Amino acid sequence: MNLPPDYDERVYAGWLGKCIGVRFGAPLENWTYEDIRDNLGEVTAYLREDAGKIFKPDDDTSVPMILIRALEGLKPGEPLTPQHVADALLNGIGDGHGSFWWGGYGVSTEHTAYMNLAAGIPAPQSGSIAQNGAALAEQIGGQIFSDIWGLVAPNDPARAAGMAAVASSVTHDGEGINGGRFIAALVSAAFSERDPRKLIQIALSHIPSASEYARVVSAMRDFHAQNPSDWRAAFAHLKANFGYDRYPGIVHIIPNAGVVVLGLLYGAGDFSRAIQITNMCGWDTDCNVGNVGAIMGVAVGLAGIDPSWRAPINDLLIAAGVVGTRNILTIPQCADLFCRLARRLINERYTLHSRYHFIYPGSTNNFEAAGTLARPIHQQQAIMDGEPVLQTAIRKLNKKGEVRVFTRTYYRPKELSGNYYGACFTPLIFPGNEAGMQLYLPPDAPDSLTAALYVYDDNHGVNHQDVAEPLTPGAWHTLTYAIPPLTDACLTQVGVVVRNLGEVWEAGSFGIQSLDWKFGTPDFATTFAKERPETGGISQWTRVRGYWRLEDGAYHGSGPGLCETYTGGQGWGWFNYTVEAGITPLIGEQHLVLACVRGASHSYAFGLAPGGQVALYKKVGQPAIVASAPFAWRHGETYRLTLTTSGDTFTGTVTGQDGSSHSLIWRDTAIEFGSGQIGLATWHGGHMAVHSVSVRPATS
Repeated sequence: MNLPPDYDERVYAGWLGKCIGVRFGAPLENWTYEDIRDNLGEVTAYLREDAGKIFKPDDDTSVPMILIRALEGLKPGEPLTPQHVADALLNGIGDGHGSFWWGGYGVSTEHTAYMNLAAGIPAPQSGSIAQNGAALAEQIGGQIFSDIWGLVAPNDPARAAGMAAVASSVTHDGEGINGGRFIAALVSAAFSERDPRKLIQIALSHIPSASEYARVVSAMRDFHAQNPSDWRAAFAHLKANFGYDRYPGIVHIIPNAGVVVLGLLYGAGDFSRAIQITNMCGWDTDCNVGNVGAIMGVAVGLAGIDPSWRAPINDLLIAAGVVGTRNILTIPQCADLFCRLARRLINERYTLHSRYHFIYPGSTNNFEAAGTLARPIHQQQAIMDGEPVLQTAIRKLNKKGEVRVFTRTYYRPKELSGNYYGACFTPLIFPGNEAGMQLYLPPDAPDSLTAALYVYDDNHGVNHQDVAEPLTPGAWHTLTYAIPPLTDACLTQVGVVVRNLGEVWEAGSFGIQSLDWKFGTPDFATTFAKERPETGGISQWTRVRGYWRLEDGAYHGSGPGLCETYTGGQGWGWFNYTVEAGITPLIGEQHLVLACVRGASHSYAFGLAPGGQVALYKKVGQPAIVASAPFAWRHGETYRLTLTTSGDTFTGTVTGQDGSSHSLIWRDTAIEFGSGQIGLATWHGGHMAVHSVSVRPATS
C-alpha cells in the first residue's frame, strides 16, 4: 500500500475535523432536535460555553488516543488483535475514572467491558453480546472511537474496517462492531473520494447487508435521493422509523448512525454545512458531529475547513488518560503519531518531527503570545526564509519592552470548561530537561533585539530563563536552555522572551520553526508543600487506583488492589535516573517506588514487601518479584527507598531510621521498556505516607 502524497496533511485535517466536531457538538449533547430548534434556532457556530476556559476533555477524542497505542508494539504486517487493544485500554485508563463514561456496570458499555477485562474476562468476550447482552453491546461507542483506523489505513477501507472491528469487539458487539467498520471505512475512503453518496456506498460494502445498521444507512440514502434538499424532513423520517424509542439502552448506535449519514448527504460535500446539519439533529451530538467532522476533514482537506472553526481550538486537545503527559496534546502531535504508526505498519520509513513544529498549513500548536510595552497583535503559520514557522506579529515594541511566545506545559483543572471525564495532568517539561528552539528574525528587524528561552514555575510565580543572546536580522538562531534543578516547582509554560534594547520597533515579526526538549536526566525534588488537591488526587500526579491525597503535610495513598500514582515523562530512563522517596508504611505489606512507568500495566518497582523483605518487581500486566532479600521493616517507621535505572540494570536500596540498609541489584535480560515515568505504590489494602520524592541523575 502506498500512502497518498498529501497523506500527513489530510490526516491532520481529519483529526482536526474530529476535534472541531466534538467541540461544536458537546454543548448540545442529549438535546433533541426540538430542543435545539425551539431554544436556539439555527446553530452555525460554536456556542459560548464557559468563555475564557480551556475546552474540556471528551471521551470521543480521549479514548482514540489510548486505543491507537495498541499499534505501537506491532511489527510490520502483524495483525491487530483484541488482546492488543485490551492491553492498551488497561494500560492507559484509570480504574473507574478518566476517559470513559463511568455510568455503572451494566449501564455504561465501556465501564462494563473495562471491569470485565480487569477481572480477567478475555477480549473479545469482554464486550460480547454473549457476556453483556445485545442492548449494552450495541450502544454508540462502537463507532465513535473508530475514525482513527481509517486515518492509519488510507485508501484501504477493508483494512480500516477490519482494524475497527477488532478494536470495537473489545467493548462492543453486533451493530456496535458494524458501526466501527462503517466509520473507519468512510474515513479511509475519503482520502480519494469526496462525494458523500459514493463514500456511503463504499462503506456499506464493508458491513453485513442484512444488518440493522445497513438498513438505517440505506433508508437515509434512499430518502435523500427522493428529497435531496430537505434535511429536516429526512430527520423526521429517521426519527419516525429509527428513533430512540425503537432501541434499548441509553444511546443506541442505530439512530445516531442515521444522523451521521444524514449529515454527510445533506452537507453535500461542504464541511461546515455537514457538521451544522448533524448538530441540529440533536441526540448524541458530540459523537455524531465528531464522526462527520473526521470524514469531511479528510475528504475536503485543510482548504475546505473554514478558519473560524480552527482559531478557538488553537490546535489544543485535552485528554483524560492515566499518563498525565498525554493529557495535554496538540492536534499536530496527534497527526504525527497517526502518520508514524501508519508508516510502521507498512514498513515505510518515517520522519520524527520536533515536538512542536508548524509544517501543517495554518497550525499554531497551542502557542500564545503576551508582552509588556508591546502589542503582539497576531500569530499565524507562515513561510519565512523558505521554512514553515509560527509568525508572531509585533506592533510598537518599546525600549526595554518584551514579548513572550510560549506554549502551556501544565493546566490546572479549574482552567477547563468542565471535567466530568476527570482529566489530571503531569507537566510536559521538568527541571533537568534541555529545551531547544529554532527562531528566525527577518532582515527588516532592528539589530537591538535579544532572545532567551524560559520556563514559568507556577508554584512559586517565577520565570527561570537562560542568558539572553543578541538576534541578527536575516538569520536563524538556535536557542537552548538547560533547566536547572528545582524543588517544589510546577513548570506550566515554556517559550521564548524577545526583548528590545534599542529604540521603538514600530512593526514587524519573527518566526519560530520548532520547539523541543531533550528529556536528559530529570533533576528535581518535591516535599509536597506546594501541591494542592486536584481531580481526585493532587497536582502534578495522576493515579490509576486508590485514594491519593494530601494529609498532615505528606502525600498519602490507600485502597484496595494495585494503588499507584505517577508523575514525570515517558522518555525518562534512557539517560538513567534515580528516584528516591521518604515513606512511612502505615497499613499493609507492600509500599514501593516505581521507575520506567509506561502506564498502569508496565513498570519496575522496589520497596517494602511481605514477610519482612524488600523486593524488586517487574510488572507486565501483573507484578512479579524478580529479586528479594530479608529486611525487618516496621509500620510507623520512616524509610528511604531509592530505585536506580541504568540501561538494563535496576538497583534498589532501602535505608531505615536506624541507619540499617540493604540493596538489591537485578539485570533484566529481556528488557521490554527502558524508559518511563516515576511512581509510588501501595498494594492490596495498604496505606502509606510519602514525605518527599526526588529524581536525580544516576551516579555510577
